[in-house]
Amino acid sequence: MLSSILPVVLGLVVSFAVAASGHGTSCTRTLGAGTASASSPFWLQSIKHQGISAYNPTPSSYNVFRNVKDFGAKGDGVTDDTAAINQAISSGSRCGQGTCGSSTITPAVVFFPSGTYVVSSPIIAYYYTQIIGDAKKPPTLLASSKFSGIAVIDADPYLSNGAQWYINQNNMFRSVRNFVIDLRQIPASTSGTGLHWQVSQATSLINIVVTMSTASRNNHQGIYMESGSGGFMGDLVFDGGKYGMWVGNQQFTVRNLTVNNANTAVFGNWDWGWTFQNININNCQVGFDLNTGSGAVGAEAIIDSTVKNTPIFIRTSTTSSSSSPRSLLLNNIKLTNVPIAIGVNGGATVLKGSTESTTIGTWGQGNIYSGTSGAAKFTQGSITAATKPSSLLDGSGKVFGRTHPQYETYAVSQFVSVRDEGAKGDGTTDDTAAITAIFAKYANCKIIFFDAGTYVVSSTITIPSGVKMVGEGWSVIAGKGTAFQDQANPKPVVKVGSVGSSGPVEITDMIFSTIGPAQGAIVVEWNVHESTQGSAGLWDSHIRIGGTAGTNAGVTGCTRTAEPSLDCAAAFMGLHLTPQSSGYFEGTWVWLADHDLDTMTTSEVRYSGRGILSESGGPTWLIGTASEHHTLYEYSLVGAQNHYMGHIQTESPYYQPTPAAPAPFTTNVAYSDPSYGSFQTSAWALFVKKSHDILIYGAGLYSFFQNYDQSCYSSQTCQAQIVDIDTGSQIQIYSLTTVGTTSQLSVSGKAVISSSKNLETTGQQSSFTFWAPSSSSSKRKRALKRHKMQRHPTDI
Repeated sequence: MLSSILPVVLGLVVSFAVAASGHGTSCTRTLGAGTASASSPFWLQSIKHQGISAYNPTPSSYNVFRNVKDFGAKGDGVTDDTAAINQAISSGSRCGQGTCGSSTITPAVVFFPSGTYVVSSPIIAYYYTQIIGDAKKPPTLLASSKFSGIAVIDADPYLSNGAQWYINQNNMFRSVRNFVIDLRQIPASTSGTGLHWQVSQATSLINIVVTMSTASRNNHQGIYMESGSGGFMGDLVFDGGKYGMWVGNQQFTVRNLTVNNANTAVFGNWDWGWTFQNININNCQVGFDLNTGSGAVGAEAIIDSTVKNTPIFIRTSTTSSSSSPRSLLLNNIKLTNVPIAIGVNGGATVLKGSTESTTIGTWGQGNIYSGTSGAAKFTQGSITAATKPSSLLDGSGKVFGRTHPQYETYAVSQFVSVRDEGAKGDGTTDDTAAITAIFAKYANCKIIFFDAGTYVVSSTITIPSGVKMVGEGWSVIAGKGTAFQDQANPKPVVKVGSVGSSGPVEITDMIFSTIGPAQGAIVVEWNVHESTQGSAGLWDSHIRIGGTAGTNAGVTGCTRTAEPSLDCAAAFMGLHLTPQSSGYFEGTWVWLADHDLDTMTTSEVRYSGRGILSESGGPTWLIGTASEHHTLYEYSLVGAQNHYMGHIQTESPYYQPTPAAPAPFTTNVAYSDPSYGSFQTSAWALFVKKSHDILIYGAGLYSFFQNYDQSCYSSQTCQAQIVDIDTGSQIQIYSLTTVGTTSQLSVSGKAVISSSKNLETTGQQSSFTFWAPSSSSSKRKRALKRHKMQRHPTDI
């Protein structure tokens, strides 16, 4: 069965071609297919690796890229490669061993050529590591029969005293891609795990197959995750095992998961909210087994999924009721030979399935709300179906998704290195002119490789349509200087496309940032509109503001006790999606740092005015995205249309309400800023105005502090309001969770849904299953659609 799955899951189709011109020559702008021969190595193996860690103490000698075979790994299916692999990962005084909480100055890209690598103990994924297998022919990590340890890949090892290397909520910046993990040599009666994935934001698992025992009784599992604050994973296959996934984490987004022949496909131990998109379960005993007792699973949203030959789709450990309204949302679920759709362990059947075929349209469990009524209606049954704009759907009627591009069909000659073209990436040199020239020369005809480094720019650079760009270990473009220091006249550090432009743009493995002060910096302005569905996108790329070595050069006196100052501001806005734009964003984190990742200090303070502002007419997908600690809002949708948002996550600034929002910034009507006053002194997690066809499946919106004091957390009083929807918007919100806020949702500034009515029994999170505007506001939709036709004629 595995051989039939691999070509589908691990094979990526890329419809972009480049001419194989040599360095320094003019680009022939021809479109077509990639030219790599079947026998040639994956381009990442062959390309020259000259990237640097700009702020490492010895950047000239520190190696970012490591090929495990250069450290002695054989990949021959016989030799024990454990020690060689771990040496490849750990060399260079990297951050680990429980003595270093986090670091960005010792990054690593660890590459595995095709082969079979025998391991007898865990491969330790150090902080800030990308572990990447050959995407053309993914390598196999074969656990030996004598394997001993928590998992084949371990992202957060335990120490002998029970402590761990990293704090789970701070276990950021790591990725694993393109592997087959084979556990079948481990005896079925012995515990065997593919990945111990206890992680936080800016993390991903992509293109991975885990093969396990198919014995009726076995102790294998694909993923073990006991805590954390994630995160995104996608394009995964689990064959066999006791559990495909055994998971517990505040929030996560999972897209395109297949589980075959497992006892239980997904065991949910605890969470505040997860979104599962396009899940395929075949020949299992239980699809989702959810621990719904006290302090356990909160809100689950499962959409666009298929379950076959599985006796129970969802089993909960307790019964949900109006006094304990566990939130569960199902949409577009196709069942074949699944007798019980939802049942309680040892108890009643909540929703019958069928021994033949049936489809669950939209079914909800938990409290639902409408309009300005704060009256909760507990339900276990069909609820209002989602209105899904066709532009957001694929040909099968599911929400569209697109795998992280890896260009495995392209020859290395079809890439160009920015360092070869004159950019330095040393964290000091002004690379504005060099990068601008590279984009002008190679858009549409070369894939642009940003060698590892920090590329400083002193004025706006534009990434034109047609650009495909790939970072190495999260290469950084950072805006610095006076051009970005006027909040009254903000300027983009990076513009993706010019206003009104359309075409493909693909950005992977990059970070966009500033070097403060930069109170006038819009870190990324997204203008491009897709030319084909999902052709303009951002994958595994992040906006990171402050909090790392080099980002606050020359700025002093920015402490918790100091008077708030714009000299301590690091950005005007993180990400702006302009009205004519559209985009696909997967696993993107827009983060104002609440602590320094390289010193682990929390005493210094930086400010960012705004998180994500979308005025996009769509189609726009925000899948597994997060926005944290910005002053005015984390997400703002103004005049936006045709958006799918799959588990968004936010945290409010820790210092608020001292000073109260919008200080130290001022509101700017040109950017449709919300107004503030005594009714709202903290950042909105989600602010929606004059927007329509907005679909949210999963949101985790958190407020943990008042003026750095966390005593408000348990009483849900860290801020009064956190979500505001105006009466002119058409939006459907499924599976929303809040923490630390008195009201969960407001309409035009007036609190409507009280968190106390939806509070989990341990007093942590509050969740409701569905909210939409009242039917009386539906008449506004026609006017909004006319508005859309005037602004976005290309979308009609």
